[in-house]
Amino acid sequence: MENTLHAKYGLKRVINASGRMSILGVSAPSDSVMEAMKAGGQAYVEIADLVDKAGDYAARIMGAEAAVVVNSASSGIALSVAGIVTRGDRRKSLRLHQDPITRNEIIMLKGHNVQYGAPVETMVYLGGGRIVEAGYANEGKAADIEEAITDSTAAILYVKSHHAVQKNMISVEEVSDLARRRGIPLIVDAAAEEDLRKYVALADLAIYSGSKAIEGPTSGLVAGKRSCVEWVKSQLYGIGRSMKIGKETTFGLLQALDEYIVKEDTSEREVESLQSLMVLNEIAGLQVSIVQDEAGRAIFRARVHIEPEKAGTDAASVAKALQGGEIAIYTRDYGVRQGYFDIDPRPLQGDDIAVIAARIQELAGGKA
Repeated sequence: MENTLHAKYGLKRVINASGRMSILGVSAPSDSVMEAMKAGGQAYVEIADLVDKAGDYAARIMGAEAAVVVNSASSGIALSVAGIVTRGDRRKSLRLHQDPITRNEIIMLKGHNVQYGAPVETMVYLGGGRIVEAGYANEGKAADIEEAITDSTAAILYVKSHHAVQKNMISVEEVSDLARRRGIPLIVDAAAEEDLRKYVALADLAIYSGSKAIEGPTSGLVAGKRSCVEWVKSQLYGIGRSMKIGKETTFGLLQALDEYIVKEDTSEREVESLQSLMVLNEIAGLQVSIVQDEAGRAIFRARVHIEPEKAGTDAASVAKALQGGEIAIYTRDYGVRQGYFDIDPRPLQGDDIAVIAARIQELAGGKA
C-alpha cells in the first residue's frame, strides 16, 4: 500500500533513522490501530460522549483523575495554558485574546524555551499565556522560579524533552514540590516521554504525543487533575475548535494505548540490529559506537563519527547527501557540527539498515 501511494502521488521512499520525528510523519501505526481507525471512522458517534468516554479510558491507563484526547502535543500545550488562564470561565474562553486576563504569566526555565519544530512559547501565547523566563540558558534553580512568581502567575511549565537543556536544571520532581508548596498549577510537556504515569503523578496537567512513544495516529493526550482537565475541555468550544480531532483518530489512539501498555522492551533487539553498521569502522575516518539516548531513556542508537581529514568528507556533508539521495535517508543529525550523526533503529523497516550502511559506505569513500 505504501509503495502504491508513494508512486501514485510521486513521493520519494523515505528511510527514517532519526526517531519519532514530526517532519517524517512521526511513527507507523500497527495494522490493528489502522483497523480501529477504519472501524471508528465508518461509524457515527456523539462526539461529546466520545470525548468524555475516550478521556476516561485513557485516564485509567495513565493513572490520572481525568484526560482528554487532543490533536497533538503542541495543541495540548496551547489548550492547557488556555484552560489554566481562563479556569473554565466561559466568557473568558470564548473571548481569549480579546478581553484582558490579569493572571496569565507562565513561568518556564530559560533552558526549556526551545524550538521543536515550532517554538514552545508560541503555543503558550496561542493559549493566552505570557512567558516569564526563569534562570539562564545553562542553569535553572528553584530560587530562579521562586523569584519569578508574582500575583499574575498562572502556572509553571516544565518541558521534559531532549530539545531542552538537561544539565544544571532543577528536576521535574523538585519543580513539582515547589509548585504544590506555592499552590501554583504545574504543566509538564512530556511529549515524547515513555512513562505515561510518572508525569501525571507530578503535574496538574501532563501532555503526551499520541504518535511518538505510543505509536498511534497523529494525536495527543492531556491528563491530570480532573478540575484542570475540565478547564482544558472547555477550550474545545473556543480555540480548540480549530484543533479538533476526528473520531477515527481517537479510536486509533485508544487502540494504540492498549497495545503500548503491554509492549515488550525491544531495546536489546534494536541494539543487535545496529551491529550490522559496525562494518563502517573499516572505512578510514569513520567510527561507529552505540550510545544511549541523551534524556536517559532506554533508547540506543548507533553514532557515526567522521574525521574529515581521514574520510575526505564530514558528518554534515554525509547527512545532507543521505537526505538528498534517490532514497531519502534521515539520520538524527543534531551533532553534525560536532562531527557525528546518529542512527535510530526504532523506526527502521525491512532492509532499511542495509540500505543505510551501503549508502554511507558509498558517500564516505568505501565500497558499497
